[in-house]
Amino acid sequence: MISIFRKFFSSKIGAGIALAVLVVIAIAFASGDIAGMRSSGGIAGGNAVATVGGQDIDAADLQQGATRALNRVKQQEPTATMKLLVAQGGVTQVLSDLIDRTALFVFGKNNNIVISDRLIDSEIAQIPAFQGVDGKFDQNTFRQALAQQGISEQGLREDIAHNMTGQVLMVPATTGTEMSEYAAKRYASLLNETRSGSVAALPSLLFAPEKNPTDKQLAAFYKNHTDEFIRPERRSIRYATFTQSSMKPPAAPTDAEISARYESEKALYAAQDKRKITQLIVPTEAAAKAVISEVEGGKSLETAAREKGLSAASLEYFSKEELSSQFSLEVADAVFAASVGKLAAPRKSPLGWHVVRVDEENKTPARSLADVKDELIKQIKEDKRRKSFMDMVTNVEDQFDNGANLTEVAKAIGAEVKTTGAVTADGNVYMKPGETVSDDVKPVLATAFTMEQEEPQVAPSVPGQSYILFDVTEIAPSAPAPLKDIKDDVTMAWKLYTGSEAAKKAALKMQGEIKKGKTIQQAMASLDKRLPPVQQVSMSRPTLTAALRQGKQVPPPVSLMFHMAEGTVKVQSAAQERGWFVVQLKKIEPGDVESDEMIKGARRELGRQLGEAYGAALAKAIRADVGVTEHPEAIAAVRDQLAGTGSPN
Repeated sequence: MISIFRKFFSSKIGAGIALAVLVVIAIAFASGDIAGMRSSGGIAGGNAVATVGGQDIDAADLQQGATRALNRVKQQEPTATMKLLVAQGGVTQVLSDLIDRTALFVFGKNNNIVISDRLIDSEIAQIPAFQGVDGKFDQNTFRQALAQQGISEQGLREDIAHNMTGQVLMVPATTGTEMSEYAAKRYASLLNETRSGSVAALPSLLFAPEKNPTDKQLAAFYKNHTDEFIRPERRSIRYATFTQSSMKPPAAPTDAEISARYESEKALYAAQDKRKITQLIVPTEAAAKAVISEVEGGKSLETAAREKGLSAASLEYFSKEELSSQFSLEVADAVFAASVGKLAAPRKSPLGWHVVRVDEENKTPARSLADVKDELIKQIKEDKRRKSFMDMVTNVEDQFDNGANLTEVAKAIGAEVKTTGAVTADGNVYMKPGETVSDDVKPVLATAFTMEQEEPQVAPSVPGQSYILFDVTEIAPSAPAPLKDIKDDVTMAWKLYTGSEAAKKAALKMQGEIKKGKTIQQAMASLDKRLPPVQQVSMSRPTLTAALRQGKQVPPPVSLMFHMAEGTVKVQSAAQERGWFVVQLKKIEPGDVESDEMIKGARRELGRQLGEAYGAALAKAIRADVGVTEHPEAIAAVRDQLAGTGSPN
């Protein structure tokens, strides 16, 4: 999970751009995620965490931005928590984005880049959440949407002004950039290059102390690395399911009910006479007769139509009444007077003259009550079962609204109550690898992680077939695990950490000796450790690119080789303190530039990256121009309160 946060917060796209795109507002209203926008709530309202060109960024803005960032991370990792987001520097990154966004606005204002009220009105009108059923802006819908989200109209307008100012400044700097053909050609040659080198692995455990740490050492290590031992939030969910099939069969329909149903649907059982047709509509009677003449001469209706640049339409079954209402009585009479496979006499409707071929006829006799009695009985029973089932759902909801608990309601409807173990937001049972919640619970899992304890709800499990009653009986918040509960895990982490520090020193020593002229094998031998043999590695960039696109894991030392200069040696840490690598890049073999298209593609890619660099440089210069002052104490207060370690206001 920690890597999810690090990846998210390292993907900043051109300072300020991520928060300077107006479409974010439309998406926010559509999804209900408006955490990055102004509202009347939040913590430490009015207490500035930063001042940008004389304009304050409130603690509430920072808190809301952090909440929005957490929501985005949770889309990939449901068990993510605010405590971990804070631990991984999330608040710092969100604040940086807010500063960039505000600096762009202040700079624009200082240089007479003003977003007019009319332009803001235009942008508001384009947000789907503010549009009525006719697709146009509706004032009442607009006010209701703002009220539901707790946002003032002035706050929304200010956000739009900030975002649009950012666009005005950033778009010219980041678009239309182009790299020179010479640079693009050199870059394109790298796309087919092959790199070869050597990799030495130094596992942490081979450098770790043989003895376990003392209690004092372990306690100090745990205190300094508490964030690495945070447990996800766990909840126990109590539930019971009931289905239509578990209900008592409904009473058999009475003769009166059957007769009433037959009378209400009598038109369905009347005699039916319908025609399937293919028709061509032309503007004049002469044109219609000319087509008929061609068909009688041997052409198909479709061919005759196609030769005139027209198309004959095939229409499904129509009754005489339906044809009459859609076209005209004359057309309907002609169609039902013609034989199957023949053309009807040409007749006129408001659309023009119809040339119609009757393809099929479908005649069914009337069905009496006796003929359809069994069918009606089945329908009535099914309707009764469905109504009884939905009445039960409504009754359950009413009981919950009136204060009944889940056990009482489940007993009243004869449903068995079950309770999950402690589960995390991704549906896994905590500390039991491979065990997940039942399929009945999965549809309501997300809701269960937003509920208070013992506040039962009812929801569809399989829509129209089964429902689930559920509540939350126990909530274990996300928090560091007590040292006494995870002493073995912390001991192993201490060994890995201590071994990693020693392995790092050894790796740096090898790097220094290789730079002085020793081979990587000689440098490893000087460590006097039984280490894995040096690996010889060779890979082409196309192979690397293909592996990454397919989602395959590429060993970190191999990836590092593609970021090194020929003849150099670097050290790199393994994931989770598991060791260090010494990577020596021996040879780079440039590839051939296969085509002009490859060079053009390289120019486009480099141009995009150049644009991002220009944008980052512009944002940095604007920060310096308007002046930025951060307020560490206020920032720390927000960070502590988000992490749950601060005192409430």
